[in-house]
Amino acid sequence: MSHIPVLLNEAIDFLKPEPGKFFIDGTVDGGGHAREILKKIGNEGKLLGVDWDESMIENLKKSEEFGIAVKKGNLKPVCGNYADLPEILGRENLPKADGLLLDLGFSSEQLESSGRGFSFKKDEPLLMTYDPSATPVKDILREIDENALADIIFEFSGERFSRKIAAAIKTRGKKKPIETSGELNEIIKTALPKNYERGRIEPATRTFQALRIYANHELENIEKVIKNLPEILKPGGRMVFISFHSLEDRMVKKSFKRMAGQGKIKILTPKPVRPTREEAGDNPRSRSAMLRVAVLKTND
Repeated sequence: MSHIPVLLNEAIDFLKPEPGKFFIDGTVDGGGHAREILKKIGNEGKLLGVDWDESMIENLKKSEEFGIAVKKGNLKPVCGNYADLPEILGRENLPKADGLLLDLGFSSEQLESSGRGFSFKKDEPLLMTYDPSATPVKDILREIDENALADIIFEFSGERFSRKIAAAIKTRGKKKPIETSGELNEIIKTALPKNYERGRIEPATRTFQALRIYANHELENIEKVIKNLPEILKPGGRMVFISFHSLEDRMVKKSFKRMAGQGKIKILTPKPVRPTREEAGDNPRSRSAMLRVAVLKTND
C-alpha cells in the first residue's frame, strides 16, 4: 500500500516553499510532501526531513529519487522526534527555517511492515513505539494499574467501554503476560458487546489508538513543538499542521490560540481546512484530515 500525501496542494500553498529557502518536513515518512517541497525550493534550497522511525529515514536514503537529493545536499534526512527540532537544528548546524510541515497521519507502511504491533489485524510483538528505546506497550500494560489504564483508554480515544477493557486486560495479564497485538485484539473483543458500534468500526480500533498515543507522548509532542516555534522558525516562518483525529486537532488549536494570545504567532486558518470531495473520494484516508496554519510574527 503506497502512502498518498493528504491535502498536498493546500499544504504547499500555505507553506509557500520558494527557490533557495530552507524548510523542514518534521514527519517525512515516505516523502510525499517532501517531494513537492524539493521541487519548489530548487537546487539552491534545502529540506530537513525528520522522522522518528529509523526505517523511514533509511528507505529515503536508499531510494533512487531522494538519494540524489541527499547526495546533492538538498535533502538532509535525520532520525529524530519533531518535538526535539531545536536540538536537531543545533546538532546538524542548521539555521532556523522558513517553514515547517507536520503531517501527523499514521503511515500505512508503519501499519503494514513495521512489525511493531501497531495494527490489531496482525499478530506482532506488542511494541507500538516509533522510538525503539521507548517503553513498549506490552510493558506498559504489565506495569500500569487498572484504573490508570482505563483512564488512558478513555482520555485518548473516548472509548466508553474503557473500564471493561482495562479490567479484561489486567485479568488476562495476571495469568499470562500479553506479548502480541493479536493477543490484545482478542482480549478487547471478548470484553465488548457482540454488536459493538453496530459493526461500524473494529472493536480494538479506539484502544489501539489510545495506547499508541500514550506510549509515544503524541499530544505532548505537538504542544512542545508549537511552544518551540521561535527556536525553529525565522520571523515570518510558516507552520503547517495536518492532523487526523479530534484530539490532535484540539491540541493544535489550543496551542496555536495560546501562542497567538502571547503575540508570538498569527493564525492563518481560524477553522481547519478540509479535503475536497474529490480528494476524499480518491483517498478515503484523507476524509478526517484537518489542516491548520500559523506564521511566526516578526519582531517589529
